[in-house]
Amino acid sequence: MSTPEHAPDMTPAELDTRKRYVRITGSRGGEFVEFDFAIGEPELFVEMILTYEAFIEFCTVNAVEVLPPEAGVLDDGSDAAQWNWRLADATKVRFKH
Repeated sequence: MSTPEHAPDMTPAELDTRKRYVRITGSRGGEFVEFDFAIGEPELFVEMILTYEAFIEFCTVNAVEVLPPEAGVLDDGSDAAQWNWRLADATKVRFKH
């Protein structure tokens, strides 16, 4: 494998792993809270679900910053809009083949 003469700058971005974020996305049956959890960057998250009691403990232990609800995603029929879904949507939405 050859190496280009002028390799791009591969300096890693700063990531503060001390910052923790939570965005509540829903609830299930009054017993569970659905939320996004991110470390360092709120845009890169995992979807989680916990009981309310466990959620409160999780937030306390992780000293999270609670983010505001995400604005509704518009399905304008474009090709890009087909990617506007969450894993939690899989139980409610029929996806294109």
